[in-house]
Amino acid sequence: MIKVCGLSKSFKERRKKARNLLGLLQRLGSGGKFLAVKDVSFCAESGSILGLLGPNGAGKTTLLRMLSTALKPSAGTAMFDGVDLVKNPLEVRKRIGFLSDNTGLYGRLTAREMIKYYGKLHGLDSSRLHKRMDELFRALDMTDFADKRNDSLSSGMKQKVSIARTLIHEPDIIMFDEPTTGLDVAAAEAILKFIESCKDQGKTLIFCTHHMHEVDRLCDKIVVLNKGQVCFEGSIEKMHSTTGQARIDKAFLALVAPGKDSNAA
Repeated sequence: MIKVCGLSKSFKERRKKARNLLGLLQRLGSGGKFLAVKDVSFCAESGSILGLLGPNGAGKTTLLRMLSTALKPSAGTAMFDGVDLVKNPLEVRKRIGFLSDNTGLYGRLTAREMIKYYGKLHGLDSSRLHKRMDELFRALDMTDFADKRNDSLSSGMKQKVSIARTLIHEPDIIMFDEPTTGLDVAAAEAILKFIESCKDQGKTLIFCTHHMHEVDRLCDKIVVLNKGQVCFEGSIEKMHSTTGQARIDKAFLALVAPGKDSNAA
């Protein structure tokens, strides 16, 4: 279970001339800091998929980077199966897997070498590591390209390598940041089926995407961020009833852009 409690993250703004009086007042009011995530709280239950949604710049990636321990929160904390993110980040890292929006693979290594390297970083012994690699290669259908260099792989293959790297240490909590972006239909479907299998294994997942059909298919609960703050938390059914919109894309737009005509094409 993940319990996020009042997480906030601010960044020092670069000094530049304000274009207008409003811009100047905003900078003075914020103390020269940009608050990317503002007092975010929510829960993700064990064995469920929580969809993290929001427009570009809403703070989703900043939030995920805090939850992955890559960024230190300016305020608040999160609990991962009772382990405090701020007080014990090293223990949190052992429990989580985080797939970022950038594969970041070493091109000269093969897929097998890449995953083996990360398994050793996680402290897996040789027997457990090879068993786990075999499991992931089968589950992700990677056997045919496991010994090819990463710089020769397609986008879908690279994403599978990234997922295997993320899950090599068998984490109970997994965070996916837009895992199907840029993939063709077949590659995206393979990734989505694998995510469904993670849920079937009782994993707790946070799934960030811009593709509403993926949300409708996978997610048990939705958290919507807008301008760094939570503007909705609940089930897809609640999202429909709250907005009065039958289509999930229309419901999403009604939450993040309520002033716009949600009935527009």
